Amino acid sequence: MDKRSKIALYSIGAIIVLLMIAEVTKPKPLNWRNSYSAADKIPLGCYVLYNELEPFTSSTIETSNESLYERLKDFPNATNTTLLLINDYISVEEEGSNALLEFVENGNTVFISTNYVYGAFADSLNIEIDRDYDGFFKDPSKSIFTNKNLKANERLFRDVIENSFFTSIDTSNTTVLGYMIDENKIRKEVNFTKTPFGDNGGAFYVHSNPFAFTNYHLLNDKADYAATVLSFLPKNNSILWDNYYKSGRKVIKSPLRFILSSPALKWTFYISLIGLIIFVIFKGKRTQRIIPVVEPLKNSTVAFTQTIGDLYYQHGDYSNIIHKKITYFLEFIRTTYYLETNEFSERFIQKLAVKSSNTVQDTKALIDLITFLKSKNNHTEKELIALNKQIEHFTKNTI
Repeated sequence: MDKRSKIALYSIGAIIVLLMIAEVTKPKPLNWRNSYSAADKIPLGCYVLYNELEPFTSSTIETSNESLYERLKDFPNATNTTLLLINDYISVEEEGSNALLEFVENGNTVFISTNYVYGAFADSLNIEIDRDYDGFFKDPSKSIFTNKNLKANERLFRDVIENSFFTSIDTSNTTVLGYMIDENKIRKEVNFTKTPFGDNGGAFYVHSNPFAFTNYHLLNDKADYAATVLSFLPKNNSILWDNYYKSGRKVIKSPLRFILSSPALKWTFYISLIGLIIFVIFKGKRTQRIIPVVEPLKNSTVAFTQTIGDLYYQHGDYSNIIHKKITYFLEFIRTTYYLETNEFSERFIQKLAVKSSNTVQDTKALIDLITFLKSKNNHTEKELIALNKQIEHFTKNTI
């Protein structure tokens, strides 16, 4: 690679490093995405609400990550349960609507807080929620209760709000629990209702200001209002928190989408891609001739040793072979485990077993056999085979 190419490559590398440093050190922008997810700590998430639900039930709190149909079909005869649905819009498929109506008909409670609501269950309750874009869509509005004893917990919402309200309710069966009123007290609209359903005490509580339950408002003097709304729900019911019908629900359908959803993985992917492009540009053309393959010299030592061994074996000189195998094995112990082989004591056997990862029994059996064979002048073929097998077994278990 010439000097000019090196300078260009180093310059590109320096630019990439500077871009990485700038990306890592820049302040993270505040995420104002409408989420309502229990896991999100962003302003419009519901992390605070989900973790403060304990005072509103004397029973359990569960989370559902499935559609209403999939979740409610698992316990069709459930009772004393309150389902919380909080999102920008609640759109339930027909099967889910039927499951929801049956769920409430069995005596359970459903709390819905949303700007829009769609589905067969909404038609059955004769409720519609909308907003007036020409009126006070984003204007400050106060959320109040029909019960005058709750006046202390009413709150004025000045920002981060969309003033949705009921445009249709079943007046013969629905109780109005709250209103929203503009700052000048000129306009008053229904924003909180209760609709009984079935003969077992089940009911729908529908609220049209989901922003009131987000982290932003709960941490900015609106917690009392949200707590008062939830206090209308049955106290002894277990709570089922919906985490499926959420704008911030995490949906990952491909590995690439998962990578791009994480800033760290995204930048790793981009840098790898840039690196590959640079490699292709600068290494696309070979800088030298192809180096011919040179066959390495064959190691004839093994073949020579095999020949000599066969020679000893054919002549029946077992003692000589055993002597050489013992000598080689002891040298192996000295060079590999740094142990002296002058004396085969119990301490020596213990150390050798530990260092070679063999059992003490196997090590002692091999050393005893070596001691026995060294004490003899004449040896048989069976003794040679036994020694060879034990040495192979020993070295096979060696680390």
